[in-house]
Amino acid sequence: MRIVVSEFMSLDGVVQAPGGAEEDTDGGFAHGGWSHPFFDPEVVGGAFSEALATAEALLFGRRTWQTMAAAWPERAGDPFADRMNAIPKYVVSSTLGDELGWRNSTRIPGQDAVARIEQLRRSEGGDLLVMGSPTLVRALLGEGLVDELRLMVMPVLLGGGKSIFPEDGALRTLELVSTVTGSTGVNVCTYRTAGKG
Repeated sequence: MRIVVSEFMSLDGVVQAPGGAEEDTDGGFAHGGWSHPFFDPEVVGGAFSEALATAEALLFGRRTWQTMAAAWPERAGDPFADRMNAIPKYVVSSTLGDELGWRNSTRIPGQDAVARIEQLRRSEGGDLLVMGSPTLVRALLGEGLVDELRLMVMPVLLGGGKSIFPEDGALRTLELVSTVTGSTGVNVCTYRTAGKG
């Protein structure tokens, strides 16, 4: 399986709380819901639909999984929600128990995360899609486990907040595969990892 990361991102690299005011206020972040004015149903919505269509499973950090688990089960009845609810889901957590309320969810204990994700990546199949989950994505990038980044870069500066990028001083080269610009100024950029150096 390929590990594909899909993120809403500001021009200054912030991915924190794109969906709502109370989604993630860590560090005093006060701009929750910042992505809404820039959502382009055709380009951004299309990018999400395409990513989900090629995914064989979803991978989340605990906080993103909890946010999604609180939202999607009650939206059953439209094709996107039905797919979100039916697809296998993995959540990396040291604090959640193994009894997970969102259908088709499996916990990966935090201490086993890298080994278990490497095992999933070596298995046959479609994409293992990661949405949100900045701490997890930062760790995956640091371990060299991300195959593709799909960044929906929005024309806004947030002045600080959570990022997906490791701050370890390592050089990581990416290959730009495609860019699509939406009517609101969003650039959906797809990058593939090209190794170190």
